[in-house]
Parts: sequence; structure tokens; C-alpha cells
Amino acid sequence: MARISGFDTYDVRFPTSATLAGSDAMNPDPDYAAAYLALRVDDGTSGHGFVFTIGRGNEVELAALAALEPFLTGLEVAEAVGDLGAVWRRLVGESHFRWLGPEKGVMHMAIGAVVNALFDLAAKRAGKPLWRYLADLSPEELLGLVDFRYITDALGPDEALDLLRRGAEGKAERIAELERLGYPAYTTAPGWLGYSDDKLVDLCEIAKREGFGQVKLKVGASLDDDVRRCALARRAIGTGVDLAIDANQVWDVESAIDWIGRLAEFDLAWVEEPTSPDDILGHARIREGVAPVPIATGEHVANRVVFKQLLQARAIDVMQIDACRVAGVNENLVNLLLAAKFGVRVCPHAGGVGLCEAVQHLSFFDYAALSGSMDGRSIEWIDHLHEHFVSPAVVAHGRYLAPREPGASTEMYPDSLAQYAYPNGPVWSRPERDPDRAR
Repeated sequence: MARISGFDTYDVRFPTSATLAGSDAMNPDPDYAAAYLALRVDDGTSGHGFVFTIGRGNEVELAALAALEPFLTGLEVAEAVGDLGAVWRRLVGESHFRWLGPEKGVMHMAIGAVVNALFDLAAKRAGKPLWRYLADLSPEELLGLVDFRYITDALGPDEALDLLRRGAEGKAERIAELERLGYPAYTTAPGWLGYSDDKLVDLCEIAKREGFGQVKLKVGASLDDDVRRCALARRAIGTGVDLAIDANQVWDVESAIDWIGRLAEFDLAWVEEPTSPDDILGHARIREGVAPVPIATGEHVANRVVFKQLLQARAIDVMQIDACRVAGVNENLVNLLLAAKFGVRVCPHAGGVGLCEAVQHLSFFDYAALSGSMDGRSIEWIDHLHEHFVSPAVVAHGRYLAPREPGASTEMYPDSLAQYAYPNGPVWSRPERDPDRAR
């Protein structure tokens, strides 16, 4: 019987701060990074996952991954992938780890990397891309992945099973549609806060030509700058392309309402992260104060409980799940079920390094086997760093193409792991680069 033999972990960082790609009002100079995990099996196979960071602190996530290794080493692979719900409950429920959260922050995200690596392994062993692996599970098998602790006041097992059974109706036709047409994407590539006006306009025009139905801009540092940049973007994309904005948590509640009120003239598709991701009542107040402008959040939402409360408080119009913020596929399945229960559309956060690769599977699964809807839905796309992945996400004509390779699309090339290893990989040890500058 094949057994898990251990973890290989890597501190991988990309110097994106050099071009200001990724810059926003909260994070002016990120170096996109991954605390990367290869979960080894003694038969030579492996599963892959990671925690996305923006540089400094990546080593802290690696320490958290190392703390999890003893809990998986020696476990029979068939036992682990045969009951991924039990593995999730064991890791998340471990009392010493819970004390560090509970169910939030560094340890919770590290558990997510391990869980995602196990799902990558399970899908590879089944010979399917992760979204098909999940979609091919029965409603009862999917229900077994879910931990209902803390959410039964909003969604119980019987109601979840009913949602999954309804989602299974017409599944084969939707799978065929996804494989033929893909899933809508929107782009943030033009909108980084550090970009010049000319670059913003050029990239907006390119996005329109490439068929994207929505462009997103970073805002929140200067109201005058935001008015100017939104006007430039709106002129470049015209009225046929949606325009969203993202404040990355920089506003207080009342200042968010005032700021959004000034930018509402640009016909906003949504305003993302207008305030602290933990402030449920603040989001509700902002949503009420700026209606009908939609409010979106989720990139930094720590767990299913916060999503539950945001939905119960009617605080958001758009749920933005992230593949690497919560504890992996299991918890994001809960988030998708909650969104289906409350009738809120899901538009995942992506970009970064590997986030497009990972989260696309969740949206494809959701359409195929749960919500059955693409109305007003799209997955974020940023066209960089995909070349480091064995099975990169692909967008054409403004749509994600359906992943077809077995696994979760999270495996990176060994050469990329070596080249961008921090601090001693060739990219970081070049004389012209000061490693102390890494983020």
C-alpha cells in the first residue's frame, strides 16, 4: 500500500515589486510568493499545494507546513484520499493548532495548502482535473467533505444535500458546455495602482480587444487620482465592458461610503474590499449606504463562519472565494454551498502566483454541479507567472478554458522552484538585486 512519506517545502518568491505589478493602496510593493509544498508518496507520485503570500513572512508559512508534516507522514494514501473530510476535520480540529487561530491565519492557511495538495493527489490518482473529480462525486460523497460546525444556523446537512442533488440535475450538459466554451474571466492587469495613466489606458484597450467583459482598477490612495483613473478607464473600455474597483481594505466605513459615492458615476460593477474583511456590520452599513453599487469581498475572509455572517447580514452582493486563504477545498465547498443557499454570486479572487490555476477548478465545479449559473459571474485573471506551472491556467477570448490535465493545476516546475528560491536562488543572488529588499 502506498503511503505518504513526507513533505518537500520551498520558499519561492518572484520580484514583482520591480515592475509594480500587484501594487495597490494597502500593498504598494509586493513580491508575489508561495510557501510551496510537494507531498511525497513512496510510490513516486506527489500532490502539490501552496500558500500565497506577498514576500516577507513566507518563511513563517513554511514553518507552519513543517508542523503539519508529522500528521500525514506514514498515512496510507488510500485512507487519506478515501476520506478527505476526515483528514480535514483532524487537521483543523487539532487543539494545539486551533489555539493559534482558531481557524484563521497562518496555521489555517497552511492546513489549506496540505488539504489542496491531497486533493491534487486524489485527482491525479483518478486521472481527472480537480473540477471533474469533484463534479463526478455523488451529492452524498460531496456532503461527506463538509464540516457543518458553526454554520447549522444558516445551512444544515439536509438542506446542503438538497442543494447538491438539485445541482446534479443537468450536470452532464453543463460539463460539456464548460469543456466547449470555458468560463468567463475578468482582468485586473490594467489596474495596478503604481501604473502610469498611459499604461492604464493601453492595457484597458488591450483587455477590450481580447474579449474581457470586465476590468478592475485598484483605488483608495487618492480620491482625485481615482476619479481621473476611473474616467480614463471608462473612456478606454466604453460602455460595453464592466468596470470594478478594489480598495484593498483601506477605508473606514463612513469614508468608504463617501468615496464610493464620488466614484459611482462610472457605473461600477462592484466595489471590492471597501473596509476590514472582519467587519461584517461595517460591510452591511456600506452596502446600505452606497446601494445600488454592489459590494464584494472574500480575498481575506478567514473562514466559512465570516462568510456565513456576511451573508446573514446581507452585507455583500458578490462572494470572492480564494483557493489559498481558507483551509482548502473542503472549506471552499462550504462557502459555495452558503452562496448557493443565499443566492449570492461567486466571483473568485485570483491573480498572485498560482491562484488562477487553483481557484478555476472551484468555479468550474460550482457551475457543473452546484449553482448551475454563470450569470454575473467571472474569475479574476492576471496574465503573469503562469509559465512556472506544469498545467497553467489558460484564458482565451476573455474566458478560462477548462483544465484537462489530471490534478489541481498546482504543480510548479522544479527549475522555477530552484531559480526563484529565496534568498539563495539565482534570481535573488544576482549582484544587482539586494535580497534584503525582498517582500
